[in-house]
Amino acid sequence: MRPAQRYTKKFKEEWAFFLNKCGKLEYAAKCKLCEHDCKQSFRAVVMYCPHYLYKDRKRKEESKK
Repeated sequence: MRPAQRYTKKFKEEWAFFLNKCGKLEYAAKCKLCEHDCKQSFRAVVMYCPHYLYKDRKRKEESKK
């Protein structure tokens, strides 16, 4: 990934929802460590991720046993 100060104007416009105050790309806390490409912005209030829901469901099932 390129340094924040080298982003083009077009890139900044397209990714404005993901850029933080410093101009760096930032993802939601649950997405930071996820291996999948379906990253969501840190600005998103409601997050839907089928991969996360699947993992959470497996944990709940294991804790019931």
